[in-house]
Amino acid sequence: MDSKYTYKGIDITLDVYEKLTDVLELVSEHDGIPFDEAFRVFAPSHTYEALADPRTLMWSESAPFILDEFQRERVSKHPTPDTSSS
Repeated sequence: MDSKYTYKGIDITLDVYEKLTDVLELVSEHDGIPFDEAFRVFAPSHTYEALADPRTLMWSESAPFILDEFQRERVSKHPTPDTSSS
């Protein structure tokens, strides 16, 4: 059986899946949504794409760091209106 994720010839599939689980638990907790809904929210993101691409080394980062990246991505896609200039 071929490994789904490898880096420099080393199988990192378990590392990627464990990191994904950790991140999804954090998203679930942060957003107050079930785990499966957290996956539906996270999966279309660029952060998820980076996590799924071993070349980016995102899988080697901490789950809180990845959550922060995901939150930054969400804010950049849906910025809050600036009401201070009124």
